[in-house]
Amino acid sequence: KGCVALPISMQKDEDFCPLTLDINTAYRNLRLSDGNKKVTCERKKTEYFDHPERFECCPQVLCREAVTGTRCYWEVECNGAFMRIGVAYKGLGRKGAGKECSLGSNKKSWSLWCSDSKYSVCHNNKETEIRAPSSPRIGMYLDWPAGSLSFYSISRKMTLLHRFNTSFTEPLYLGFGVGLDSSVTICHLTPGDH
Repeated sequence: KGCVALPISMQKDEDFCPLTLDINTAYRNLRLSDGNKKVTCERKKTEYFDHPERFECCPQVLCREAVTGTRCYWEVECNGAFMRIGVAYKGLGRKGAGKECSLGSNKKSWSLWCSDSKYSVCHNNKETEIRAPSSPRIGMYLDWPAGSLSFYSISRKMTLLHRFNTSFTEPLYLGFGVGLDSSVTICHLTPGDH
């Protein structure tokens, strides 16, 4: 862990994957804005249509685009007291508030939890606390073929927070869990940014 350079592959245009939030998955207290690049958790419910992909009890949303068989890098800007940032298989539960629906709490998802300037990572309900300086900007590098998912704290330098090493078997969807009055925004990146 510590200050790291981005992998060489992340200098390629194809590794900067443009993603948009899927309104059909958004929990009803989540408002999407900025061309479906930003999600905010509010007290007021949004009048979304019923949809089988919608999270019914967990304040979460997934992106429309799946990532499989390739490498991708994203950055997100976080604002507020609590959020989860991660990836999940399409089969992540949507009905109910159990572990089968929560990002990082099951075998179908991997996540970074950001809470009160503290970090922890979680997969299959195993949580590991991370000691690192907090930053509102988080980077994620997914190397699907290698089974690697890395989280970075982004400030004047990049600090590796955690790397999951596994074997991915299905397409993955970037997703967020957002606490009340908190927001997450997907940043627009080009190879020259790093």
